[in-house]
Amino acid sequence: MPELPEVEVVRRGLERWVAGRTVEAVEVLHPRAVRRHPGGGPDFAARLRGETLGVPQRRGKYLWLPLAGRDLSVLGHLGMSGQLLVQPEDAPDEKHLRIRVRFGDDAGTELRFVDQRTFGGLSLHETVADSPEGLPDVIAHIARDPLDPLFDEAAYHLALRAKRTTVKRALLDQSLISGVGNIYADEALWRSKLHYERPTAHLTRPRSAELLGHVRDVMNAALAVGGTSFDSLYVNVNGQSGYFDRSLDAYGREDEPCRRCGTPMRRRPWMNRSSYFCPRCQRPPRVVS
Repeated sequence: MPELPEVEVVRRGLERWVAGRTVEAVEVLHPRAVRRHPGGGPDFAARLRGETLGVPQRRGKYLWLPLAGRDLSVLGHLGMSGQLLVQPEDAPDEKHLRIRVRFGDDAGTELRFVDQRTFGGLSLHETVADSPEGLPDVIAHIARDPLDPLFDEAAYHLALRAKRTTVKRALLDQSLISGVGNIYADEALWRSKLHYERPTAHLTRPRSAELLGHVRDVMNAALAVGGTSFDSLYVNVNGQSGYFDRSLDAYGREDEPCRRCGTPMRRRPWMNRSSYFCPRCQRPPRVVS
């Protein structure tokens, strides 16, 4: 599942290639791609026709394109395999092309939504009142992400202490902090020398600030190289893969030596996922009987 860096890379590409362009026509080629749009494919296509796309925005893993002069936005979720590609109009259709957006200009490119597993999709939603970025109302509950200038560190620390959960669960709780998924949580925890089952109630303010700093660092490092791609399913708008997987310190490194102490890294099942950690650097919390 793409996390904040991967979605931000796509957002930046869309800002360059589609912001300010007017939609001429929309083709919905698979109904699941618009299943979150109440009116279905024909309504989605009809309502988007003639609209001008604003500057793409993002909150956490969610991406949206505000419609200029309207209280509406196109919300996109990439799911596990969704791709928003800017392609030449005469380029062959991708095998899993789900939605095509044509523009009324002579730029010669179109926007395509490609999704092999059809878990992602596009939908049109009203925006939150007085939202300068045109935030879709259906994601108003999603917290700001750690790269957002308006992210409130003090409030986040208080929420961690009050939540009374474990630290990795808190990092993946999109109502507390958005954009962090399994990969970058494991990376930040390794850098912080914190075990994924460490109770949040025991985190001091300096410790939670340190963890947040590592979350930001690992995400910025991933952004610098286009995100993390383990296969061909995550790409940017030009179809290029990211390269941060070559720099991962924890995720996917089972039995490889810890880059800090040399101890073999371990993997444990966790909430239908896996957690990767160093058993020496990230000691599990004591069990109080």
